[in-house]
Amino acid sequence: MFYFELIYQKITFARIYIIQQMHVKKIRPFLYLGVFYLLISLILRIVFLFHPITTARFGLLEVLKIIVMGLLNDTFVFILTCPFLALYFLFLSNSKYKKPYGQIILVALSLFFIYILFIPNNIFKQYGGSIAEITLAFVGVKIIFFALMLFLPEKRIKIRNTLYFITVFLYVLLITFNAVSEYFFYNEFGLRYNFIAVDYLIYTNEVIGNIMESYPVIPLFLAIFAVAGSITAFIYKKTKSELAELPGLKQKILFLGVFCVLVGISVFGLSITTKIKTDNVFEEEIQANGLPKFYWAFTHNELDYFQFYPTINEQKAEKIFLSHFSEPSLIRKIVSSKPELKKNVVLISIESLSADFLKHYGNTENITPFLDSLADRSLMFTNLYATGNRTVRGLEALTLCIPPTAGESIIKRENNKNKFTTGGVFKSKGYDVKFLYGGYSYFDNMKDFFAGNGYGIVDRNQFRPEEITFANVWGVADEDMAKKAIQVMNTESKTGKPFFNHWMTVSNHRPFTYPDGRIDIPGDAKSREGGVKYTDYSLKKFFEMAKKQSWYKNTVFVIIADHCASSAGKTELPMDKYRIPAMIFSEGFIQPQKFTQTMSQIDVMPTLFGLLNFNYQSKFLGQDVFSKEFQPKAYIATYQDLGMIKDNHLTIILPLRKVKQYSVSQKPGKISPEFNIYYDEKKLKIPKQNLVEETISAYQSTSGWLKKNLLNR
Repeated sequence: MFYFELIYQKITFARIYIIQQMHVKKIRPFLYLGVFYLLISLILRIVFLFHPITTARFGLLEVLKIIVMGLLNDTFVFILTCPFLALYFLFLSNSKYKKPYGQIILVALSLFFIYILFIPNNIFKQYGGSIAEITLAFVGVKIIFFALMLFLPEKRIKIRNTLYFITVFLYVLLITFNAVSEYFFYNEFGLRYNFIAVDYLIYTNEVIGNIMESYPVIPLFLAIFAVAGSITAFIYKKTKSELAELPGLKQKILFLGVFCVLVGISVFGLSITTKIKTDNVFEEEIQANGLPKFYWAFTHNELDYFQFYPTINEQKAEKIFLSHFSEPSLIRKIVSSKPELKKNVVLISIESLSADFLKHYGNTENITPFLDSLADRSLMFTNLYATGNRTVRGLEALTLCIPPTAGESIIKRENNKNKFTTGGVFKSKGYDVKFLYGGYSYFDNMKDFFAGNGYGIVDRNQFRPEEITFANVWGVADEDMAKKAIQVMNTESKTGKPFFNHWMTVSNHRPFTYPDGRIDIPGDAKSREGGVKYTDYSLKKFFEMAKKQSWYKNTVFVIIADHCASSAGKTELPMDKYRIPAMIFSEGFIQPQKFTQTMSQIDVMPTLFGLLNFNYQSKFLGQDVFSKEFQPKAYIATYQDLGMIKDNHLTIILPLRKVKQYSVSQKPGKISPEFNIYYDEKKLKIPKQNLVEETISAYQSTSGWLKKNLLNR
């Protein structure tokens, strides 16, 4: 009996060993990729330690700590990047090709392909760009390979091996490409990824152009592909045998459970390791992994001004900036000598309306006939500049009236509530305050921002189905929103309280679709000109309806673009790409005139409050352009380049504490100077120091006050 028991135990141990070996073999692709990722990350970390930009020196224990902490961070990150590979192995199966499952799956994929290809207003086409084409290509390739494996079972293993090679190659390529990207980023900034890296994804055209001019792109990419191909071939050779016998359901459940546990451990681990701080910035950066820092920057939307930009003494900066105001203080009393006028106010910010779309600025296509006629009956600001090139930046300028700050708009930041706002001033005067938007206002964090600052929200959620004649991915058509706005204002007027409504339009946005029969450009033409002209049509309809209402003659309308249609140019901040139309209209109250001095988007609402003779305590950093202390200037910015236009100069401050300055002169043109938006920007070798200090003071002070919550209400 003893011998039988001994043999049984040996067989049992052998079975356990075989099962363990089988399990280990099934995860060999993960192990090989993981080792490659850890190895390339270690090499990168060592390169950073000895890089010339790393001015700090480390002792042996510090180096060991950096290596160990880095290894830990890299392990956690690799596990978190494996879900796609895990899903790939999870769905490997021969049973899905059996009747009738294989045929059902193929039909479903084909129907999905037909939906993307032939349905004109499907969800992918609504997004515009290349989203539909990319999705169509992916689904098409999936159909081809699935059909081949379904109808050619004898070739199934060879096809599966090909797909496996491609999958591993993509992983290896991304790991290699990320390492090269991190090196060049560190080479320039001495840091791992931050918001500038996020910015690079947004401004792809500019970034790719910069890379093409700065590096030997072809040899570099050939080297990346050669390394990725060699490593892939090695991993494929060592692991392809695992595809001969696919894991069963029990194995898949076991693998999935273990993987979920590892993901949980990695998330928890990174939540601890990413919070470990030291007195040495280089030590923090080198031991970190770039991907969690990229994710943090992407979700937090901030770029620390004081870490990246030129600074001057704090008291000096604030003194220079506040000297623009009659009372050189952040908190100022605005007092009018005339009685306050409690008129209704409708602020309409128009999506992507560049100045050169209007006839006044030289456009000959007649795509804004209504706005052209309205401008002639309004107070028109002919030389006004948007602060940025995204909707949230325009909304920020009109709501907070402050210069733009580095990183994402305050609207999209976590600390975006309880700010000193235009809506807050109106509320203090007894106004009903609302934000109107034809789309879902959760987009771009608009609902969180406006609701968190005391605005009521009217968006697509408030529309009944019968109120929508047309909609695309961005929201209901502008004419539908115009009708809704009239309803809202009629209801507000019955309360006896004045109202302030800020309406953000949506139709002049890719894919530029709108109802047919409204204008002479078909609704499915998907042209920018059509989007502009349809928005102009919708505004005309809005004013036609408003004119019939009892509240119309007691209402002031502010019409302004949020930003231009594009921002690309020869320089960092091409001035013509920030010039926007703006006007204030009110029958019998605002006399038609043109204000031709340089001004900013942040000056519009303080100017309106001046026209209404409002008395209030202000924290706005824009100015009433009709006040005696007004200084003509404008702030324009991207996410990282911060500029000021003043005295025929454009001064720009950039990350790495750089400063550039251009002298600007208007190009010759056929239209009158106040409407000519084109300038020559000539870079100066020696910048004018007073303008440099004034630019720094504006952005440094604003960033500091925001950091200290001093611009809260």
